[in-house]
Amino acid sequence: MKTFNILLIASAALLSAGAQAATGEEIMTKSGCMACHKVDVKLVGPALKDIGKKYKGQDVLAKLLAKVRAGGPGVWGPIPMSPNPPEKISDADLKTAVQWVLSL
Repeated sequence: MKTFNILLIASAALLSAGAQAATGEEIMTKSGCMACHKVDVKLVGPALKDIGKKYKGQDVLAKLLAKVRAGGPGVWGPIPMSPNPPEKISDADLKTAVQWVLSL
């Protein structure tokens, strides 16, 4: 019985460790965002730190969620942003990623 309890506790610990939420950076990498964006340097799109600086202290989460989801004309240059449908990145992951960018 003691062995069973130890195994049960160890299994629960492993499951909870595997269920930890991904970071904004991990989500952006997994979703392909880092193909156009880098944290510190402009690539195809703006540097993520530049986005964070531009919107620092502003209530723009909903606006940026909509912009990233829909894509559209280039705000940071001539290249438009590709849309990011829910099949590519879930609403929850998108929110985590945008909040992370805004924290930079």
